[in-house]
Amino acid sequence: MKSPIAAVLLLLFTLCQSAMAQDSPEAVLIHGGRVMTMDPALGDLDNGEVLIRDGRIVAVGHDLQAGNARRIDARGQVVLPGFVDAHNHLYVTLMRGQFRNQQGQFFPVSSRLAAAMTPEDTYAAMRLGALELLHGGITATGDFFDNVRSPAHGEAGLRALQDAGIRATMFYGGPDKTTRQPIDLQQLQNLARRQGSEARVQLGLAWRLPRDRGDAANWTMRQAEYDTARRLGLPIQVHVSGEPGPMFDALIKRGYLYPGLTIVHATDATAAQLQALEKAGGSLALTPLSEHRVGYGLTALDRFAAVRRQGLGIDGNSLAGSADMFATLRLAALTWSGSQRDERAPDPRSLLAMATRGGAESLGLEKQTGTLAPGKRADVQIIDLTALNLAGFAGGDPAALLVYSARPENVSTVLVDGRVIKQHGRLEGVDMPQLLRESAEAARGLVERSQ
Repeated sequence: MKSPIAAVLLLLFTLCQSAMAQDSPEAVLIHGGRVMTMDPALGDLDNGEVLIRDGRIVAVGHDLQAGNARRIDARGQVVLPGFVDAHNHLYVTLMRGQFRNQQGQFFPVSSRLAAAMTPEDTYAAMRLGALELLHGGITATGDFFDNVRSPAHGEAGLRALQDAGIRATMFYGGPDKTTRQPIDLQQLQNLARRQGSEARVQLGLAWRLPRDRGDAANWTMRQAEYDTARRLGLPIQVHVSGEPGPMFDALIKRGYLYPGLTIVHATDATAAQLQALEKAGGSLALTPLSEHRVGYGLTALDRFAAVRRQGLGIDGNSLAGSADMFATLRLAALTWSGSQRDERAPDPRSLLAMATRGGAESLGLEKQTGTLAPGKRADVQIIDLTALNLAGFAGGDPAALLVYSARPENVSTVLVDGRVIKQHGRLEGVDMPQLLRESAEAARGLVERSQ
């Protein structure tokens, strides 16, 4: 007969095992759809199957031995890797609709609102933004969090990304865009070490260059930030926009280009500057919607062909209007064909690759995500073609259909790390009325406090 202590221990063990089982992703078989692996070696599979176990893709093919795996019927749908948003600012999500052309330009308005944000605002904005990304089939993001106003803000941003369920690199930045205040390198180091190398949300450095190139003290501060990120093995993102020539040249002359550095925007970069980035092994994050929105110029993708590692970014759900990678793809394609006066210039399949595999490569996540291949984490989106805006498709390669016609609401199912995040067009475990209500309240409070 068991002792009372043994019985209690057995009960605790059973409860722990049950909790672990609930936390572990189940085996999943996605079957019946057009599987676009975005892996050049695997290609597309009609009526294909994707088998997932323990959060990883273990097989892609036909007639896979799935045992008692949960089955997701993808007939009449396209199965794609989740989109990778190479660059975003999720904390501005609560500012949607505040940038009104002549009545309020983005940078002064967003800076004023950002200064009034509490940690609670930060959590609400970044969770809302991440959920919006997931709703549209974006399973990974590079979030440039350049509004860490206190350690509490840093914790809130990290928790928001974790709670939303998205894969992310949170690029940790300073509390203002003037680059006069230092980044809290101690918290960055603590958060990075706490996360570990296997966490779904990783840390990076949101780095900004001095506005005054001759400010020696500011360069010393920026150098310490750069050195800390390199020592910790953290990726770095840096904006090169507005006056890209001097910014890009400073990075080159000071030897800052390396494989872990991503240059964001670079709209007017010269051929020589792009060649220097490619030679150093660095990457690009291009954001057509936001560059057009703020009037910095046209993102013509053919100008960046010299750089192999490049992805597409949303650059702020509110600045872009919404977290819509399909709209980003469409604008990129139309800008390309329009500027070249050639309808044949953009290749829709290559654009889809840029939004999936390319985005993962730009963030250094290519070993985890970006393609549907055995060994990768199971970050998947399923796009339902039975919708009014997609009707009239007679079959064949769906790449052009997706680039020119699809919208976020066509994404029926989303998985991250093998966990179902969205199914039947709805986010799992999200009380949508409550989310919308809380977001509206937070946005109103932020605007009132910023006056």
